[in-house]
This record gives sequence, structure tokens and C-alpha cells, in this order.
Amino acid sequence: MTLTAAATPRLSPAQSQAFGAELDAIRARIRADLGAGDLAYIRRLIRVQRMAEIGGRLFLFMGFNPVAFALGVALLSLSKILDNMEIGHNIMHGQFDWTNDPQLRGRTFEWDSACPGDQWRHSHNFIHHTYTNIIGKDRDVGYGILRMTEEQPWKVKHLFQPVRAFIMMLIFEWGVAMHDLEMDRVRTGERSWDEVRPQFRQSMRKMGRQALKDYVVFPLLAFPIFTTVLLGNLAANVVRNIWAFIIIFCGHFTDQVAMFSEEETRNETKGEWYVRQLLGSCNIQGSKWFHILSGNLSHQIEHHLFPDIPANRYADIAVEVRALCAKYNLPYNTGSLTRQFATVILRILRMSLPGKSGTRNPVTV
Repeated sequence: MTLTAAATPRLSPAQSQAFGAELDAIRARIRADLGAGDLAYIRRLIRVQRMAEIGGRLFLFMGFNPVAFALGVALLSLSKILDNMEIGHNIMHGQFDWTNDPQLRGRTFEWDSACPGDQWRHSHNFIHHTYTNIIGKDRDVGYGILRMTEEQPWKVKHLFQPVRAFIMMLIFEWGVAMHDLEMDRVRTGERSWDEVRPQFRQSMRKMGRQALKDYVVFPLLAFPIFTTVLLGNLAANVVRNIWAFIIIFCGHFTDQVAMFSEEETRNETKGEWYVRQLLGSCNIQGSKWFHILSGNLSHQIEHHLFPDIPANRYADIAVEVRALCAKYNLPYNTGSLTRQFATVILRILRMSLPGKSGTRNPVTV
């Protein structure tokens, strides 16, 4: 069900404060309880990821055997998905800084992706998580490419956004690598080339290293089956890109996700910030391994509420958050992957056309 602006829940200032206080209490309790089990969990996942990468590359090196090729692509895809979603994304949020392990330090961790870690920490950890779904401030609303809300002006180019979204899905890591550069604002003169140049060079270096590793070095090591290994690496990267796109879009752009204006979020309290994170997120139902493979971004609501809490805790936290939503008569948006992605596709299609669609944009909290 798509909620209309009139049906959007509103909390009084006192209720928002109370709601925020209860979430603060959950956060404080979980932070105090972090320990050996959480550290063992992330170290175990890192070992699994490394073994999957080694196994995947070894199978690809066996030559063009359909079974070996399929196993190689599957294992390498698994490695890249784990590295990006449950390991890299979450470590770079500082979820394991409390361990004082240099390999798990969020400010310096680098992942197997074309996007430089420093730029991700700025565009995602700071911009997106601070200004979640605030039109004009959160660059993740459409990524400067797609129109995802009626508050974004419609242009003729948006007629082609279903095709652009499909291409974006296939090359997602490369789009993420360019995201923080804001090249659309360079074209309009809002940012100068001199301002962007250092970031651009950093992006080109990281993108070059990624391309060199997967499309030159490893294929050359497997010569004379260069092409087989290159295609296997390309396939694994595309699988990872498609998976990341689906999970991220299902967490942010289903039909029930709210968008907000700068005006209505001005002077926002901590409790109101919590409510915005809740209304601007959606969860995906699934098994334990589904949650791990999604980086626990299937618990996007809990991630937006507690981005620095280890993601392996989100499933338990979700029970408490859902109970709080019922207590304060707030929606808790969750559904199957099929249901959530279907509404994402419908939203992309609706927003490719001019006119009103009945989407809940923006809302007041």
C-alpha cells in the first residue's frame, strides 16, 4: 500500500523525543554488549570471503570447462559480494572500531571496489546518512542520474531512465566510484573542475587498479586462457553489481519510502532524525544467509537508525524496533525481495513520466 501525504504518521515533539530516547537506550545497551562474539563473526566472514576468492580464481584457472567456469564465477561473485556488502561497507561505517584492530579500522579500510574508500566515507557515511532522503541534500536520491520523486523536476531525458537504470545496475560499482565527484554539478557550473580534480585523480587511480587486477593481471597469469579468466572476472563483477543495486534500491526506493524537503527538516531534533530514518528506509525479508549476503542491508531500517552498530546485531534489534513502531503507530516497511523490487521498478517507471503519481513526496514528520 502506498501511503499518501495525508496518511503519513506524525508525532508530536514530545512523542518524537520519547521515541528517540528509547532508540538511544537500545543503541547504548547494544554498544555495551559488544564483545568477542562480534569480533569472531567478522573475522570468520573475512576468512570465508578470502577462501571464496581463492577458490573462484583457481576454478577459473582450470581452463574453459563449463562446470569449472560456473563454479569459478559463483565463488568469485560470492567473494566480491561479501567483501562489498557485509565486510567493506560495514567496517567503513566504523562498526568495528571498538576492537582497536588496525585491519578493522573504518577510517582506513579499503575494499575490492572501484570506489575509493575515502570518497565512499564522505558521500555515503556522511552525506547520505546525515541527510537521508532530503531532496537537494542527499545525493543518493537518484544518484544524479534517476528521477525518484516528483519533487525532482521532470526533464525529457527522464523518459529514458528505465534504460539508464538497467545500465546503472550492470556497471554499479563504476557509477558509485564517480558518485562523490558530482560531475553533473561540474557540467552545470555548481562545482569547478579545479575543485574536483584531486578527487577525480584519486578515483581514476582506484578504478585503474581494479581494472588492471581483474582484466589484465589475473587473465595474464592464466595465459593462454586469458579470455576465459577475463570473462569470468567480468561476470563476477556484473553479478556483484546487480546484487548490490537490487539490495540498495530495495532499501531506499520502494513505494512506501518517504522523501523530505530541506524546509521541513530544518532545526530537526534527534528524535525527528530517527523518525526520518525510519520513514525513509525499508527492509527485505529473508533467511540468515540472505541477510549476510545483503550486508544486513536487508535490515535497512536498523542500519539507518544505528549505522555504527555491527550489522550482525540488526536482526535482534529489528524485533525491538518493530515493537516501538507499533507503540508509536509508525509504519515498519518490510516485505519480500520480489515485492520490494517490483515496487522499485514501478517507481522508476512512474518517475520517468511527467505529472502526479500519488507518491508520498515529500512528507511532514
